[in-house]
Amino acid sequence: MTKLLLTPAEAAELLGLGRSTVYELLAVGDLESVLIGRARRIPHAALVAYIERLRGEQNGAVA
Repeated sequence: MTKLLLTPAEAAELLGLGRSTVYELLAVGDLESVLIGRARRIPHAALVAYIERLRGEQNGAVA
């Protein structure tokens, strides 16, 4: 079963990026997240949406 919410470290691992890069993507709004109490979590669907946006941009589509 796929986790619905991921920590930034888990999201970084799935994306193959560094944790600090994920935090930068969160800071500029490129990657959606939710705050539950003091815990920042990234919906799995947000990772999929981010990848699809990147693919669209690289294929010349407007995001």
